[in-house]
Amino acid sequence: MLHFLTCFLLFALQSPSAGPVEGSHTPATESAASVGDVPANAATSQDTVQPAPKLASVPPPESKPSETEPIETVTTSRHDTSRLGYLVAAVLFILGIKGMTHPRTAVRGNMLGALGMLLAVIVTLLITETPPWVIVTGLLVGGGVGLFFATQVQMTQMPQLVALFNGFGGIASVLVAGVESLKLGGTDEHVGSFAAAVAGLIGAVTFTGSLVAAGKLQELKIFWKPWSFTGQQAVNAALLVGCLGLAVLMLLFGSANWVFWPLIILAGVLGVFLVCPIGGADMPVVIALLNSYSGLAAAAAGFAINNIVLIIAGSLVGASGLILTRIMCKAMNRSLANVLFAKLGPTADGPSADDVYEGKIKATSAEEVAMLLDGVNRVVIVPGYGLAVAQAQHMARELANFLEAKGVTVEYAIHPVAGRMPGHMNVLLAEADVPYEQLKEMDAINPTLSQVDVVIVIGANDVVNPVANTDPDSPIAGMPILNVHEAQTVIVVKRSLSPGFAGIPNPLFAADNCLMLFGDGKQVLLDLITALKEG
Repeated sequence: MLHFLTCFLLFALQSPSAGPVEGSHTPATESAASVGDVPANAATSQDTVQPAPKLASVPPPESKPSETEPIETVTTSRHDTSRLGYLVAAVLFILGIKGMTHPRTAVRGNMLGALGMLLAVIVTLLITETPPWVIVTGLLVGGGVGLFFATQVQMTQMPQLVALFNGFGGIASVLVAGVESLKLGGTDEHVGSFAAAVAGLIGAVTFTGSLVAAGKLQELKIFWKPWSFTGQQAVNAALLVGCLGLAVLMLLFGSANWVFWPLIILAGVLGVFLVCPIGGADMPVVIALLNSYSGLAAAAAGFAINNIVLIIAGSLVGASGLILTRIMCKAMNRSLANVLFAKLGPTADGPSADDVYEGKIKATSAEEVAMLLDGVNRVVIVPGYGLAVAQAQHMARELANFLEAKGVTVEYAIHPVAGRMPGHMNVLLAEADVPYEQLKEMDAINPTLSQVDVVIVIGANDVVNPVANTDPDSPIAGMPILNVHEAQTVIVVKRSLSPGFAGIPNPLFAADNCLMLFGDGKQVLLDLITALKEG
């Protein structure tokens, strides 16, 4: 990183030389300055010849300050200042992403990233000589919208909000690329036109795809169930080829800016068709991928308008999004192609719910669980999407506090794809002020789950389904899971026996060491805390 920053600083502080060389003279001026007197009595005949008029010496022109020099100086100074501002913003972006790699520093990292973006926006507006009232108005409107989202959107709606933010990034890149395409119309700027086309293509796919993802996460009826039609993959391929063909046309004919808007329409349709068939279980992967798309679109827009900080920010977001997508796919033991083009669901020859559950489910009550927790040494809480729906994170924290006061060791087991977005459970538990030290990743806690007295599963299903390890024909076969079935006792807090996103029954619920505590997660935990206090 130090090498990168050093090279970037040297590049940023380079300024082109400007202005004429002082003291230079033209040949005509030098000749005029050296002209001497002509003799008055010079004659070639006896005829009287009038004396030739004396040529006065022509003084050198007075050296006047160049009228363009102050403008060039101001322009160069503004250019250097903008580069320095962009450098600081880029460093803040890098430090922000670094801070968000750990829950303890995530808030600080978020603030550094936001500060870097604010600095980049202000510097860009200043060097373009944007009127101050436009800057102030933009900051007030944008800040007001951001403040509204920050204060009004519930933590359970964070996945939808993240999806919308990805979409906002995509449409912003489309608009920037569209304006640049109009500016380049009638010119032969082939590379700039192609960069605008790429930014528009990726941005439009990101925008419409993110809207569909947000609709799925919001459980809107039109988007909730995976939707597809016969031959959809062929249609998607045709749309992609059409978009690429239009982009190449803009590369070959830089003046063909009319191609841009048909490209945006085709790309928008492609975004809808790509995300509609994907189910809710794959939303963490889809959100991470769309986040990467928004960054790549921004980087392409930066190339189109020759903006350094936009290229840097877009590249950082694009790269980090791709890395996160890979992590999510690995956590599900699925390839990205399988997530995008295959359907996750039960197989025809798989066991039914009746085969798995009939006569084997052991329901329990809050009072019985309170007696079970009396005298235990170690408890692990496994949060899932049901915890988010019930908004039970605060009750889970209160339960942990009560148990810790009795000397019980309490930890939280976090599966990478639990919930609807990457880090969903971490965000919910952070809102409830759960200590970061108690959050344990799957790989760290799995080897010790056999030593746990009681595991309390709150609203999780597929991420604790042992079928992933036992049935090679299962749709979740090979997916890494939390091995909670190895604990001495498992308490599952759930509304019903309905399946998870994979659509398959969970044999854990019928295991000998499992007790089902049915009900709303928040209310059940409240009843359990009451029973513990009364006991």
